[in-house]
Amino acid sequence: MKPNISITKVEESRVDTIDFNNIPLGTTFTDHMFICDYNNGTWENPRIEPLALIPTHPAAMALHYGQAIFEGMKATVDTNGNPMLFRPTKNAARLNFSADRMGMPNFPEDLFVEGLKQLVDLERNWIPPADGSALYLRPFMYADEPFIGMRAATHFKFIIMASPAGPFFTKRIKLWAENKYIRAASGGTGEAKAAGNYAAAIRPTEYAKAKGYDQVLWLDAVEHNYIQEVGTMNIFFKVDGKFITPQRDGSILDGITRMSVMDILRDKGFEVTERAITIQEIRDAAIDGRLEEAFGTGTAVGIAYIQEIAMGEKTIHVSDESPVGLDVNNTLNAIKTGKVDDKFGWMVKVENELV
Repeated sequence: MKPNISITKVEESRVDTIDFNNIPLGTTFTDHMFICDYNNGTWENPRIEPLALIPTHPAAMALHYGQAIFEGMKATVDTNGNPMLFRPTKNAARLNFSADRMGMPNFPEDLFVEGLKQLVDLERNWIPPADGSALYLRPFMYADEPFIGMRAATHFKFIIMASPAGPFFTKRIKLWAENKYIRAASGGTGEAKAAGNYAAAIRPTEYAKAKGYDQVLWLDAVEHNYIQEVGTMNIFFKVDGKFITPQRDGSILDGITRMSVMDILRDKGFEVTERAITIQEIRDAAIDGRLEEAFGTGTAVGIAYIQEIAMGEKTIHVSDESPVGLDVNNTLNAIKTGKVDDKFGWMVKVENELV
């Protein structure tokens, strides 16, 4: 049975004031948001209402003890103008994986997907039409119980908000291999999409950008040698005609785009191996001419083509072109917009959910 979600609409939409050819990143939001409250062991009162500030007690536990997680996903439109969601059940499952790690309650996966569908249906006119653009969706959960004390919270909010977004990276990117700060260690929270993971990455990323680089390439916490992931992406390398990507070891995020790219690459006939990869191995492959290309993968960025990686004073020149990465990106975008057959069964059409 479809979950019952109450809806309160804005009196007048702001969508006509938006220039979809010039969308400031992360600062433009749609008219509505989905909200649900957790109290007394139950998720209750699922609703869509006008986007507004949320009253928060100064002792809200998320502010003091960090119980906050989120997801990132996108809605696109197909060739017939139907809003489409990309693998939403994977995001629902990953949100609950993160919730388990952070001592938070699971959110019903059917309500997660239905909330997405109804919100996207209501905001369908906010989906940018240009290639590479989409309606970015941000489901998140945080502890809003007012309490000062170290224990798991008992009251939470789950919210989905939406923001139109253009293409993320429009140029080839340069990475800084970080050899002091770390993103995650075995047994930590690196595999969860926890807000604190990103807070810890802000300062090192600012240092990398000050040096002229776009993102940090994170290395392991012990030897600063094994590659984990990029600041907002998983990473793939093409060496000797085959693709390798760091294995999931509890320190990297189980990216939805990552798993999809592996399927696409294999469907195109490439061998893809998940294993431990050292930065020195990549440097040696570059020196020997065996490193053919590299790219990052993520919901926000899609596919980001990597030009070079800095190792202190040394530079790994990756490539000036990424033919396979470009092909994979085109395939992924074509699947999301219905221009090619969705042979993998990934796309979920948003029907007229509110009728």
